[in-house]
Amino acid sequence: MFPITKLQKLLLVFLSLLTVNWIIFIISPHLTKFWSDLNSPIFLYAWNNTTTHSNPEPPLSSVVSTTETDLRIKEIIKKLDQLIPPRPFPNVNTTTSAAHSKVTVLNPRDTYCIGEQLDLLLEVRDHLGHRKEYGGDFLRARMSSPALKAGASGEVTDFNNGTYLIRFTLFWEGQVSLSLLLIHPSEGVSALWRARNQGYDKVIFTGKFANGTSQVVSECGLTRNTSAELCQYLDTRDGEAFFCVKPQHMPCRALTYMTTRNREISYLTVEEKSLFHRSSVGVEMMKDLKHVAVSQCNKSEKIKDKCQIGMKIPVPSGYTLERRWITTFCNQIQLNTKEINGCLKGKLIYLLGDSTLRQWIHYLPKVVKTLKFFDLHGTGVFKKHLLLDAENNLLIQWKKHSFPFVTLQLYSVIDEGYIPMEIDRIPGDKNTVIVITIGQHFRPFPIDIFIRRAISVQKAIERLFLRSPATKVILKTENTRDMHANTERLGDFHGYIQYLTMNGIFKDLNVGVIDAWDMTIAYDSNDIHPPDDVIKNQITMFLNYIC
Repeated sequence: MFPITKLQKLLLVFLSLLTVNWIIFIISPHLTKFWSDLNSPIFLYAWNNTTTHSNPEPPLSSVVSTTETDLRIKEIIKKLDQLIPPRPFPNVNTTTSAAHSKVTVLNPRDTYCIGEQLDLLLEVRDHLGHRKEYGGDFLRARMSSPALKAGASGEVTDFNNGTYLIRFTLFWEGQVSLSLLLIHPSEGVSALWRARNQGYDKVIFTGKFANGTSQVVSECGLTRNTSAELCQYLDTRDGEAFFCVKPQHMPCRALTYMTTRNREISYLTVEEKSLFHRSSVGVEMMKDLKHVAVSQCNKSEKIKDKCQIGMKIPVPSGYTLERRWITTFCNQIQLNTKEINGCLKGKLIYLLGDSTLRQWIHYLPKVVKTLKFFDLHGTGVFKKHLLLDAENNLLIQWKKHSFPFVTLQLYSVIDEGYIPMEIDRIPGDKNTVIVITIGQHFRPFPIDIFIRRAISVQKAIERLFLRSPATKVILKTENTRDMHANTERLGDFHGYIQYLTMNGIFKDLNVGVIDAWDMTIAYDSNDIHPPDDVIKNQITMFLNYIC
């Protein structure tokens, strides 16, 4: 090998520079496009956004090929269709009547003991007094002692022949009142199920596109429901899709903000709508049996294990006494301030979901006084929220789930991501905690949208556990809300079906569950945003899981 002279070195440098400039010249158009895409909002979504011309069709039918997930969705829907069969009715008189139905106590006694079960048999009849031969009514059983600020849900078993078993577990001593509400007759349930799955167009999404000083709005949605040129935002891995009519002279990546409003449309007939008048929803069926007496009976309480992630959740999952939530399946520890602060030190906590989980981030500074909000300069109440305690290396973040997100308020879609995407961005470790809730914003749409998202979240959690088994994941189920608020779009029947579906999809995952559905029935909370007592006890349950 000959030594390299100074002239040879200069020649090599010149040739290297010439080669670099030639490469830049060849690839510069692609490089410019790459950096442009990298800095565009839609790239941050991890979406594949394209422009297309399309005719109306169900979502994703030709966008994403049939996959294992699609088959699983169809199987779940098939089971739900069997659970909620069509129940056509000639008139209201042939539907379930609370007044004509009969409730009987099985093996009645003057006094019961704490821990015992009280069973009731319900026989449903129509408004003409005729015995019904099928089930499917949407019922809500609850027991309470107002003086003790106590409440719990009851368990309803449908024998699908017009009879039901109502079971109450007697958790506390005193006089206990019983309630059994007919939320909707089976005919109304069938109508709601058909109407829900009939149309994706009950909500109008309005997207705001911004490009420099130019701004324009355009209609968006979950389906390709127009023949106009569209921007389509696709997550091809999970089969998620969102569409906007493409504005003239505006790139698809310029989508910046979103707002929604209801479309004046209904898939219920006039006769079906009569089943959802205020006087017909949530009617008491317990006419004669008002209360029972419960005594201590010197029974010792069974010692339960400490609450841990992965425990199976029974029905009911707990009860409230003196406004405190007490679980039925594990031993809750009342942590003091020092213990809470010590547990949370060094934690990264991600709250992913809707505004019922956003309530946590506003309540948590009452629990941990050192937490302070850090302003991320977002837009509106649905911007990303961040709590910090720098001294104790504690971070808590709330971020909304992506489409569908239904609100009249303008919200940003910059840095938007479906919950599975957000989970994939989190490395995870023993000091990382993720809390997830979805449901309320999915109620106005066909059930396949919700099922797909739930399955995608499940798969993302499985991927997380492969790379970081020590990461803790908590699922907060959706809660009940005002039963008289727009039943066709937002009713609790839709929420209950999602609650059952979610429990089925997540049953084999090693996650903690906060049963907000059961909890809000026990507290008799009929508000989409439960009161502070409920939020406090949800957070207490959360701390028991992670501390």
